[in-house]
Amino acid sequence: MNIENTQSQMRKGVLEFCILSIIQRGEAYPSDIIEEMRKANLNLLEGTLYPLLTRLKNADLLNYRWVESSGGPPRKYFSLTEKGAAFYKDLENTWREMADGVERVINTQETVGGEQLTVNSEPPTDNSEPSTENPSNNN
Repeated sequence: MNIENTQSQMRKGVLEFCILSIIQRGEAYPSDIIEEMRKANLNLLEGTLYPLLTRLKNADLLNYRWVESSGGPPRKYFSLTEKGAAFYKDLENTWREMADGVERVINTQETVGGEQLTVNSEPPTDNSEPSTENPSNNN
């Protein structure tokens, strides 16, 4: 099995949500979206972004406006429509439910022979202070 393919599929699954997350904070220029995604280690190419923005606009989830630029052609800034804001909220709720469910699955606790075992997670660390009481000294 190819790990790169699986990783790519996972990224594609959250791409639309991440893009809408950026735009819902305020108007966004495509190169700013690409840069923010890059900083989050979610590399995104223009050839992927522009068709997605067009699809979201055609679904009435996004608006755009042209802004004149002093150093080149006008820039297209995207924002959410009312429908897009509602869609984003639904996606956000779905994401939180999924992320919580995935977290629960990968950190599942099992009981075997009366002992609790942690499955698929890092061993717990005990950062508590040592007790000064001696539990075996019950005089």
